[in-house]
Amino acid sequence: MRQEKRATFNEVAELYDRVRNRYPEQLFDDLFDATQLTSQARILEIGPGTGIATLELAKRGCRIVAVELGAEMTAVARRNLAAYPNVEIHVGTFEDWTPPLSEPFDLVIAATAFHWLDPEVRYLKPASLLRQGGYLAIVNYVHVAGGDQLFFEQVQSCYEKYMPGTPPNLRLPQISDMKPDTGPLEDSGLFEKPIVRNYVTEETYSSEQYIDLLSTYSTHGTLDASNRRQLFECVSSLIDNQYNGKVSKCYLNELLVARKC
Repeated sequence: MRQEKRATFNEVAELYDRVRNRYPEQLFDDLFDATQLTSQARILEIGPGTGIATLELAKRGCRIVAVELGAEMTAVARRNLAAYPNVEIHVGTFEDWTPPLSEPFDLVIAATAFHWLDPEVRYLKPASLLRQGGYLAIVNYVHVAGGDQLFFEQVQSCYEKYMPGTPPNLRLPQISDMKPDTGPLEDSGLFEKPIVRNYVTEETYSSEQYIDLLSTYSTHGTLDASNRRQLFECVSSLIDNQYNGKVSKCYLNELLVARKC
């Protein structure tokens, strides 16, 4: 099931590029401040998707090599990054990928992709590709309490009906309760204690935009067609009938930066 979910994004590449939220610019400013990398830095990105984070790195003039699992996602990323000749994207799994050059990287980064990697190589392979003193950066975001919070409490009834395995009365975590899980990284013995930075953002969606967003989530993409249709109808009806056709969602963006030992 993990591999099936991992492959769902390629099926909705154009939609993913259009509706997925962007990372805060401050996050990238802080990344470069923490690593002291210059515009000439050589960066490896794992799972760039359609190039959402890649574009922010490319704007800073960096030389970027990226490895993306999906061919359709890669096609969209190449289109989005056509103005940046210093970006090259390879199609395939990071686990099986062999770097074309022996020159080590200054930074390895994964934005909302690190958790998909095989745990056996999740830290070992990035460390092997970094220069001594190079950095690993992991970017994640999670849906947290905030925005139209009552909507996200009410919508759970839709999920309990149409998404098997949904826990009853599920509630969003409070920002104050969110703690970074740095244990596996530190336990690897390959990196120093990471720097952690958090950024809160909020996005507003029409009912149509919100259904498009849900369509890019692996948990929804792997639902059977009937359950997915009924779930989306239930969610859309709630937004249109009780929230005047729009709903706001709060995100906690997390940056972890760790120096190679």
